Parts: sequence; C-alpha cells; structure tokens
Amino acid sequence: MEVVNPIVARWRKEGLEDPVSFWARAAEQAFWFRTWDDPFVWEPPTFRWFVGGLTNLSYAALDRHVSAGQGGRAALIAETEWGERRTFTYAQLWRFVRRLAASLRGLGIRRGDRIGIYMPTCPEAIALMLAATRIGAIHIVVFAGFGAGALADRLSMAGARAVFTADVTWRRGREVRLKEIVDQALASGIPSVEHVVVLRRGPNEPPMTPGRDLWWDDFVALGNGQDDRYEVMESNEPAFILATSGTTAKPKLAIHTHGPYQVGITSTGRWCHGLRAGDVWWATSDIGWIVGHSYIVYAPLLLGATTIAFEGALDHPSPETPYRIIEENGVTGIFTSPTAVRLLMKYGTEPARRYDLSSVERIVCAGEVLNPPAWEWLQKDVFQNRIPVIDHWWQTETGGPVVGNPYGIALLPIKPGSASLPLPGMDVAVVRPEDGTPCQPGERGVVVIRRPFPGLTPGLWGEPERYARDYWQRIPGLYFTGDAASVDEDGYLWFAGRADEIIKIADHRIGTIEVESAFLRHPAVAEAGVTGRPDPLRGEVISAFITLKQGYQPTPELERELIETVRRELGPVAVIGELNFVRALPKTRSGKIMRRVLKAVILDRDPGDISTIEEEGSVEEARAAWLQLKEMLRVGVYLEQPQPTGVDASGGN
Repeated sequence: MEVVNPIVARWRKEGLEDPVSFWARAAEQAFWFRTWDDPFVWEPPTFRWFVGGLTNLSYAALDRHVSAGQGGRAALIAETEWGERRTFTYAQLWRFVRRLAASLRGLGIRRGDRIGIYMPTCPEAIALMLAATRIGAIHIVVFAGFGAGALADRLSMAGARAVFTADVTWRRGREVRLKEIVDQALASGIPSVEHVVVLRRGPNEPPMTPGRDLWWDDFVALGNGQDDRYEVMESNEPAFILATSGTTAKPKLAIHTHGPYQVGITSTGRWCHGLRAGDVWWATSDIGWIVGHSYIVYAPLLLGATTIAFEGALDHPSPETPYRIIEENGVTGIFTSPTAVRLLMKYGTEPARRYDLSSVERIVCAGEVLNPPAWEWLQKDVFQNRIPVIDHWWQTETGGPVVGNPYGIALLPIKPGSASLPLPGMDVAVVRPEDGTPCQPGERGVVVIRRPFPGLTPGLWGEPERYARDYWQRIPGLYFTGDAASVDEDGYLWFAGRADEIIKIADHRIGTIEVESAFLRHPAVAEAGVTGRPDPLRGEVISAFITLKQGYQPTPELERELIETVRRELGPVAVIGELNFVRALPKTRSGKIMRRVLKAVILDRDPGDISTIEEEGSVEEARAAWLQLKEMLRVGVYLEQPQPTGVDASGGN
C-alpha cells in the first residue's frame, strides 16, 4: 500500500493511464510560437514529442519575460570562491545574449553547427549557451577541469566548429590554465575545429595560434552590436548535446531538444523542486553537468526565478562560504549533491551557526544516494527540522528528475536513504534483469522506464546503434537505466548504485551504497567508497576505502569499530575484507565515486580512462594504501578482524 497524498495519487494515475494526454496538458505551460500537430510519435527505439510545434529554448527563457515587463527582475547572480559577485537582470542578460548571438553569426556559426564550451561557471559561459540555442546552434559544454584527452574526445565526437574557453580559472585558489589544456586537446588533431575564442581573466597571456585563436573582446566585436534575430525551432531539433559523467569508460553524447526538454525540466522543476517565479534558486553544480544545464541555466530562467551560479570549491576559502552566499542572497531553494553535503559535514555545524539561513524553504539532493547519516546531519543538525531535505534520482539522459518527493505538489513522508516515488508521468519499475519481470518488495533488481517522457534523450549524437543497444535492447522494450534498486511496500525506491557495482558475497547481493551508508553511521567517517574483491571462499568480500573527518586518525581500535558498525547495520553477510584509509576518494568532477577505479586498484589493473577524475592523486593514494595494507597482512602486523558468523560459501545464514 503506497503512502501517497490524494492529489499526488490522482496526478500519477492520470500520467500512467494516458501519458500522451497528460504530457500534452503539461506542455501547454511551456512556450510555443506554434503548437504541435501530433503530441507523440514513437518509432522504437527513438521517439518525438509535440511534433510540428515551434519554439526556441533561449527565447522562452529570456525574451518572453522581458516582453511581459519582467526585465527588471534579477535573472542571474554569479558568485566566485574569491568573493567576486555580478548580477544580471533579465533585460541585461537578454541584451548580453543577443550581442553574443550576433557574434556567433559573425564567426560563421549557423543553425545546426556545434560549438564546444570549455569554460568555468561564469556569466560569459551561461550567456554563450543561451546565445547558441537562440540561433539554433548546438552547444556541448565540457567541464572546465577535465583533461585534454576527455576534452578532445568530446569535441571530436560532437564535430565542434569552434571552442570557447578562458585563459584560466581558479579552484581552491589554484590556477587552472584552461587555454593550455585546449591547445593540448587540439594538438591531437580535430579537423572540425576552426576557431578558438579565449576569455582573458588572468595577468599572463597564453600562446595564441594565428588564424585560429582570437580574444573574447575581438569575438564580441564581430557581431557589430545586438542582434534581434532568433531561430524558430521545430520541437525535436537538438538544443544541446552533453556527455555522460564518466563513471564508465567511453562517454555517450545525449541529445536534448528545444521542445520536449523544455517541457520536461519545467514540469519536474515545478513538481519536484517547487521552482517558481521569484525564487532565489541556487544549484551548487557546474554548467558542465546536466544539473548545471537544467537547474542552473534553463529551468530557473524558463520559470522566471533568480538563479545563482557559483564558480569554485564550496569550502574555499572557508567552510563558511555556502552559508554566506545563502544569507547574502536570501536563497529560498537549494539543489546540491550528497558529495557536497558530506564535504560540509566534515566541518560540523559551527560554520552554519554564524549565518542566517531562515530564507531557505527546501533543499533537494541528487547525484548519488543521500545516505541517511548525511541527510540527518543536514535535516536535523543544520536546519533543525525546519525545512525538508529531499532526495531524488535522475540521469544525464533523463534531463530532469524521474523519481522524487513531489514537494511542488504535496510533500510526502520522507524516508532517509530513499529517492521516494516515481514522479507524475514517469512509468518506472524495478525488474529482474534476466527477463524484465517486476521485482517483489525488497527484492533488488534494475531500474527501467517503460515509456518515454519529455526530457528523456531520444538518441545519442552520431551513434543510433549504440543508443538502441545500450538503452532499449538490454531488456527488450524497456529503457535500461543501469541503476540497481529495490521497492518497498509503500512503493518507495531505494537505489543501491550501478547495477554492475553490486557485491555478491556467498550468493548474497549487497549494494555498494548500502555498505557506504553503513560506514557513514560511524562519527569518524567523512566518506566511504567500497568495491568487491574476489575471495576463494565467498566469491567476493568488501574492500573499503575510507576518508576520516578532521580530528580522527586510523587506529586498530577505530578499524574494529568500523567493522562492527557495518555488521550491526547490515548483518554478518557484509564481510569486510580490508579497510584502506585515504585522504581522498577517486571521484568524477560531478562528485560520483569512481568505484571501477577502486576495483582496478584492488585487482592491480589499469583503471582505464580517468580524465574525468576530480583529483588525480587520489588513484595513486588508493593504490599506495592498498599496497601498504597487503604488506602489513604479509608480515602479520595488521589488525586481525573478527570473523563474521553464520555465512558460508553456499550463502546460508
């Protein structure tokens, strides 16, 4: 029996019984120059929504608000870790975007051309995204921190004609020379790239290639002022392409479109996040990720909110930085990641106590599972149960939330560690991977989507066969998300990590997220990453990599406590093979733990492409910790762990 508010139940029922009519009604809230001829055409594996409808994502985000007399409202507040702050009203941002649209045309960029944006989360990059969609060009934003290899792969796959970058950015006060990385990427040979435009920020001038490179100011001058023109786009024409975040090897370039994407992110933004005109909204992500596209740039502006864009590290120059930004800007809604929550959790609540956080109405988290200890700290310790802290689940490919607590409709009971229920219009199930049959409550399976919805990617750029194979043919007729989960008696989904990250111990299947959450129950643990290690008796055991909070040091006593904590939370089936203490875990730039890298360290294998990693030294640190541990085991000086009882190789307990 599901715990559902009657209003939510009605919306969900309508979305499942007649999804086409349901989404057509939702699309009436979006902007159209001309409405559609056919609301939905499904040509498996791909599909089209609102066929024949005419719109433009950038026009809908800016022009219509200015035309409605809202030009004086704050649209964008840009903050940096070094204390710089710039504010743009809707009218100012609109004029900026029109000027850059003219400049793109002056550079020779036309409808359907691709441009690469390798820039930090700054106003120039955001305006450039909007300018590209305004003229019908397609942008691919690459996180300004990826290495040359990752950048080259994405630019080449997209066939980008121009690359936009900055000379430098700063992270934790350290200078990152972006232009040099672009030069390294292009040295490998990407024939589609004709131009490199460089935003000057630092005191030193990087090398410029004559005939190819030009400064930002010279690029802007190409437009000869503002350009009122915009392209009228058919609903299903691409607005942008974006690579998946890189926990696996080769990236996939998901396509998102002008019409369906607009309907999807504004609908779920209202229903799940409660986004509305007048909000002061802060998504702490980066424009290099889908969160940055959907909930820093497009959805807040489409819905008339004020969006905050932050460049830098949240805890730099001090852990007070996020709380200062909340107080100074009167932030009402926050979108952040569990990784960011755990980062701030290391510093305790004292930094938060120094600021007035009373403007905040709700916080939503996504990226990985918001572990119960992290949820409890933010919900109870920081915000003292005054506001809801809500978890939800989605992917680059879905554009916006799929499973979540519908705060904007009616807040349902929060179950810490669960992403809650499928949102209205989302036909989601947990099934057995071998035959696609539904799992029983408590049974772990893989998450699938039974029917497309607006915002779901209709294809991969240049790889239609891969799109069909990876998403629709793994379990025929169902969209395969690759994530593992179970459903409880109330219909709530409990995500356990990627389907290929399940640890199988003596025929028992344990999710990596479950084990990591158990470690986080101990007050000394800041973060935990786990993977399975082959074991001749049990098939696999758990190999854990732990980072500790400030003030804690590894000791044999602490190791025993951590093992006992996991056993108490998960039972004797959770057999810990070893603990490895590290300063930093290998994570993608979007904050996802790269468990395949931990697995490679344990198995002494090449970790493959790690160009998407947040901190390069984390891999070597993990490897050193593992090698040191093996040496200690060899000479017999390592803590002898208590052996779990009740588990044998056959899986009995």
